[in-house]
Amino acid sequence: MKKILSLFAILFIALVLAACGNGGTEEGNTDNAAEGSNEEGAEESSNEPAEIVVGASSTPHAEILKEAQPILEEEGITLKIEEYQDYILPNDDLANGTLDANYFQTVPYLELTVSDTGYDLDYIEGIHIEPLGIYSKNITSVDDIPENTEVIISRSISDHARILALFEAEGLIKLDESVEKSAATVDDITENPLNLTFSPDVDAAFLPEMYESEEDALVAINGNYAIEAGLSPLDDALFHDGDNPNYENVVAVRSEDKDNEALNKLVEVLQSEEIQNFILENYGGAVVPVGGDK
Repeated sequence: MKKILSLFAILFIALVLAACGNGGTEEGNTDNAAEGSNEEGAEESSNEPAEIVVGASSTPHAEILKEAQPILEEEGITLKIEEYQDYILPNDDLANGTLDANYFQTVPYLELTVSDTGYDLDYIEGIHIEPLGIYSKNITSVDDIPENTEVIISRSISDHARILALFEAEGLIKLDESVEKSAATVDDITENPLNLTFSPDVDAAFLPEMYESEEDALVAINGNYAIEAGLSPLDDALFHDGDNPNYENVVAVRSEDKDNEALNKLVEVLQSEEIQNFILENYGGAVVPVGGDK
């Protein structure tokens, strides 16, 4: 009897151990299957095309980006372009994550925005320069500028130093020598023989309208808005600041994305010979390419 009980006990233990062994194998198989699935998913994910959303002024920035779209597609990058008509929202939307990058602004404007808002933004590299021009309907030369002429400029403080330096270069004003040119304001004018009145009261987008309506004034118009209005700084402006390297238009990003592969590929394409030639051929000197192979 004891032998029979012992035999049953041995059989029971063997069955239990066999069940446990099978359970472990199934669990191991499940884990291995899950691991394989994860690896396969990761591989599929890495092969998926990247999509980047870039905000830009309609002219010339969005036009240049559209030219770059098919080149980026060949690199596995889908470029979605969001067009803006102002200078405020593109940085707001970059900071809040709506955009991956924007392409519309100069470095001084970006730095001023960061200082004013605390946004953690940076830029990768410059793409082009837009000469800022001084326009007038009725004044046809610098020598003919009358006394007490109004000079209409944008509200954007980052433009003020640029405009004042331009007027000083033409011998129309003098600025305080103790002040950095890049930080000069209207209050830093020390000599103004024609008693020019600088009026920083207009949004940049409305400057072409002021040019049309205020025929006896001088109007400082940003390059992109001048182009949209059919004006050329080279042909229509009384004077302009040329290809001033301090005012390159850059691709701006959140600081954490400065090394992002797709965004750096965007800059590489925008600086490519193909895109830089497109700029040279289509804007008649109103947009000057920088960086890359020109």
